Amino acid sequence: MGVALQASDEQVKLWNGAAGRAWVETRELLEGMFRPLEELLVEAVSDAAASRVLDIGCGTGATTFAVARVLGGRQGHCTGIDISEPMIAAGRARAEREGRPVSFICADAQTYPFAPASFDMIILRLGVMFFADPVQAFANLRRAARPGAALRFIAWRGAAENPFMTTAEQAAKPLLPDLPARRPDAPGQFGFADRKRVETILEHSGWYAIAIEPVDVALRFPASELTRYVSWLGPVGTMLQAMEEPRRTQVIETVRGAFDRYIHGNDIRFTAACWMVAARAPAATAHG
Repeated sequence: MGVALQASDEQVKLWNGAAGRAWVETRELLEGMFRPLEELLVEAVSDAAASRVLDIGCGTGATTFAVARVLGGRQGHCTGIDISEPMIAAGRARAEREGRPVSFICADAQTYPFAPASFDMIILRLGVMFFADPVQAFANLRRAARPGAALRFIAWRGAAENPFMTTAEQAAKPLLPDLPARRPDAPGQFGFADRKRVETILEHSGWYAIAIEPVDVALRFPASELTRYVSWLGPVGTMLQAMEEPRRTQVIETVRGAFDRYIHGNDIRFTAACWMVAARAPAATAHG
């Protein structure tokens, strides 16, 4: 329990600090880059004919708004939840501008007291890997799900299958000996790489009809945004935010060169190796 609380505190600090600022600063870049993954979840919502959808780890709300556009014709509603105050603030500001059927909660979905059986679909795009106690989190989400509600989420597979995502760290390592190493058993980007672990987490938290399929999705963003990407995002970007010149420029230039193999014309292109996970809440009254 103590370890879980410590991990949760670390995530709250991270996403309300450097990582949260980075996602707000680069939200247009990230929204464009991750749109193909967003579209997979929007398609799942559309096919499920859901009307009350919960978007976990919603960030600045890109997927929340995309789902809300589908739900608008059904008189439905999408609720986004995230622990990051700066990202939720960005989502709420957009909601005021656009008037979509959305709402946002700034809280930890692992422990937030959702109204029981209040959603007929729960989705997550790349946010699921950051739970301090995944079994507790998914049990809490199951209680928030209506009987028979659908769960759909996308999570990264392993680092070896996603070399793009560790390119900056590999290039910067000689210059940044204090760069924290990724721990495969800790909350983080590749925390759900082990397929069997994901299945076990869902089973132990009360979900059933579990299906886990690999998906390989082509992603891209403008090559002109590479410096911004390197400067803000990932473990290297986090360190760069607090780094003084001229060392900061030296690191950025070194890291930029490592991405040359991903440049195709005016774009950075890479493949996201992910899991597409589907499950259902019990159809009867097993919401304990």
